[in-house]
Amino acid sequence: MKLSAVVITFNEEKNIERFLNSVNDIADEIIVVDSFSTDRTQEIAERFDKVRFVRHPFEGYGMQKNFALSRCKGKWILFPDADEIVDETAKNSIRSIISGTAGAEVYEIEFNNILLGKHLKYGGWGSTFRERFFRNGHGKYSDDRVHEKFLGTGTKAILEGRISHYTYSSITQHVDKINRYSDLMADKYAAGGKKVSVLKIVFSPYFTFLKNYLFKLGFLDGLTGFYAAVTTSYYSLLKYLKLHEKLKSKSSS
Repeated sequence: MKLSAVVITFNEEKNIERFLNSVNDIADEIIVVDSFSTDRTQEIAERFDKVRFVRHPFEGYGMQKNFALSRCKGKWILFPDADEIVDETAKNSIRSIISGTAGAEVYEIEFNNILLGKHLKYGGWGSTFRERFFRNGHGKYSDDRVHEKFLGTGTKAILEGRISHYTYSSITQHVDKINRYSDLMADKYAAGGKKVSVLKIVFSPYFTFLKNYLFKLGFLDGLTGFYAAVTTSYYSLLKYLKLHEKLKSKSSS
């Protein structure tokens, strides 16, 4: 078996069919590790003959991804998120590599980050590369509950082609995810013994906005660039406020 495509899911009925169609022609198997979705994710996924659908309790993004990796049988692994689509150039590059012309063990690929239908090029959203394709046994993830890190071994190269990352299709979806991620980050900080001051809570959102909107030229992406900078600063505010709330609750108990 040459290639395992793998993805972790939770309530991804809006994305999963598009994702599976994008990898079905190049993968020998498709591993879907689901944390007990309550929508049609499983129903849609099981329409594809190559899919192995596995349910597993969610303990954090890093651990969930490592569990998914343990289920892969292919010599190579393609591991996008459910809202990411590999383009034809990248798929042709993958075909060449798995046919025996590999120059590395880990490959990074450039992202097109699409927010509310707009491809963002500035504000920290443009010119990003992430590891999504690697030889089995040469990659895993940190155990962080959120913002997990890819830990690769061996030589690294750039994969020709791109991934289109369809981040959020609505403001409601985006704000909901900000709330969930800020919860996870506050838990992560508290577990690591991180402290937060009132000054950090007050000024971090302002600095985050200025960094992304002005210094990283987010204003060149128009209204969506402004929205991206505002919501990123809002996420910064929430995670530190929630950490402060947890620490205050812990000290008073």
